[in-house]
Amino acid sequence: MPEIISVLDPGAPFSKRLAYHRKRSGKTRAVLGGLVGRSAEWVKGLETGRLDMPRLPMLLRLADILEVDLFDLTGEARLSQAAYTKHSHPSLDTIKRALTAYPAKTTNPVAADVLAGRVQQAWQRWHGQRRERDAIAPLLPGLLADAGAAVRSLQGDERRRAARQLAQIHHLTQLYCAFQPAPELVYMVSDRAMITAQDADDPIAMAGAAWYLNHVWRDVGEAAEARVELALDIARMLRPERSTEEQALYALMHLAVALSHAKLGREGEAWQHHDTAYEAVRRLPGYIHPWLMIGTGMVEHYAVTIHLDLQKPGRALQAAGRIDPAAVPSRTRQSRYLVEVARAHHRQRDPVAAVHLMLKAREASYDTFAFSLFARSMVASMLPDPPATVADEVRDLAGTLGLAA
Repeated sequence: MPEIISVLDPGAPFSKRLAYHRKRSGKTRAVLGGLVGRSAEWVKGLETGRLDMPRLPMLLRLADILEVDLFDLTGEARLSQAAYTKHSHPSLDTIKRALTAYPAKTTNPVAADVLAGRVQQAWQRWHGQRRERDAIAPLLPGLLADAGAAVRSLQGDERRRAARQLAQIHHLTQLYCAFQPAPELVYMVSDRAMITAQDADDPIAMAGAAWYLNHVWRDVGEAAEARVELALDIARMLRPERSTEEQALYALMHLAVALSHAKLGREGEAWQHHDTAYEAVRRLPGYIHPWLMIGTGMVEHYAVTIHLDLQKPGRALQAAGRIDPAAVPSRTRQSRYLVEVARAHHRQRDPVAAVHLMLKAREASYDTFAFSLFARSMVASMLPDPPATVADEVRDLAGTLGLAA
């Protein structure tokens, strides 16, 4: 008699997630245990919580056999980057010192217009360089210091303009710190960005902060309802009829909501908000936001992610067949998208295609690929016994990701 599969609580621990995905795959405890060289009693121990969550290599094998992402299996017990690797950028300590400096005295604050030009240059480097962390690391300490000093010293509209720039600098810092063994910095700067955007009293700045704050919460499986409510609240604050930018950010907020619903398995709500986002950007032909990159291409790219989060890799590949990876003029966005398509192929048991796309992702942005947890998960699962036709490529990718062969 088949086991009854209950609905998975988004906050379920690893033990419940393992049981859910095992039953969903139609495997008994004995079968799953046998496939990883363990007993049915061992699987039972994991599913009842009697045994602790196994270490990364075994987690990767379980995820591969159950045809789910590692993140679906670990849930809120999601492993930190430090659990995967000590891979960090050489300037991480410098950025940390800049974030934790609190100068008490300010003289000759930089004008908001000057800050805006420097921030624009940093975004161009982030989206345009193959090693984006190398490109912006030298800029961040000075930007953080000067923008912070400007916000403390300026008054009125000039202060609010400086605050808008400081919020963007925090976004850049969050992107720089992401997927490194310093999760506390990611939390810090995402929170600072929202507080600064609110201080600027600017819905446009708050929309950018909400987008990046949603990424942080979604990646760790936290605050599901809060992140949806935040994005919808800001969408209601925006006036799409007032400007092209506000219409694009209105779409961005609905895209954030769609991604949150997809993570929770709410298919209807996910596609409803994705459609709302797409309709909004479709009215802006050719428009792409200069640093958030929202436009038709980005909304299309995220359709692949939504299909994957809804456990439909076949649909993800169908969607990918109609999407141009270069539709978003950002190396880091293109690389991230190619890893997502590789993830769909990996889930469909097509490692050769997955490897091919990961090589393309690395070519688009070495940094984005090198710090990708999805890429690490895929390559680590292939590394013990790589397909013969791409064995050299798997080992090459493993070297980029800091994985031991």
